[in-house]
Amino acid sequence: MRKKIVAGNWKMNLDYAEGISLFSEIVNMVRDEQKGEQLAVICAPFIHLNSLSKLGGTTVRIGAQNCHQNESGAFTGEISAKMIKSVGCEYVIIGHSERRQYFAESDELLAAKTSAALKNNLIPIFCIGETLDERNNGSYFDVIKTQLTGGVFGLSAEDFSKVVLAYEPVWAIGTGLTATSEQAQEVHAYIRKEIAAKYGEELAEKTTILYGGSCNPKNAAELFAQKDIDGGLIGGASLKSRDFVDIVKTFNS
Repeated sequence: MRKKIVAGNWKMNLDYAEGISLFSEIVNMVRDEQKGEQLAVICAPFIHLNSLSKLGGTTVRIGAQNCHQNESGAFTGEISAKMIKSVGCEYVIIGHSERRQYFAESDELLAAKTSAALKNNLIPIFCIGETLDERNNGSYFDVIKTQLTGGVFGLSAEDFSKVVLAYEPVWAIGTGLTATSEQAQEVHAYIRKEIAAKYGEELAEKTTILYGGSCNPKNAAELFAQKDIDGGLIGGASLKSRDFVDIVKTFNS
């Protein structure tokens, strides 16, 4: 049975008080309403991580949105995986499309960040996905294969088994465009096929693959009903407690 996860990505939003308030609402609502086995995770800005890890307990798990590839050193402004782990985090997003686009993060760099996360017993949520041009010109499978090969397929099978993947069609993030459930399933199935080719069918079937393209309470049920979609990496909807918890509860029905 693959682990079902709904992970919220707050991105660069919410000051300290706002984050505490929203997270407290989410924890209480999940505790009262969530009945299934799926995990709720909030990936918050660094300023929130220490406090949220104390508030969440086992009800809502905590993740960071990025980490540095080195353990320590003269890297002003950066945060290491060791530091993230020390404040109680369990997850870290690596390779989000915004990091790839705005900070020019390469597959080689993301592979190093993934290794750093695993070394510190963090679960990487490793993001892959194509742009609108790559979708339109039909190269999206090649793009995704390249990202998998360069980012995580250098891991041992044991280490890869700890990774959560997130497919995020870049063209469907904050654009008003949304991938259909069939489009999302097609790519998730392709990703699982590539994992099987690299690591074998058994590990492929155990790998959690999240969908990360404008998932909301209205489309979550249809998306999560697809054979190879195991949850979501939620952006805007994670900033509204009711919307986020409704997505988490999708697995209850």
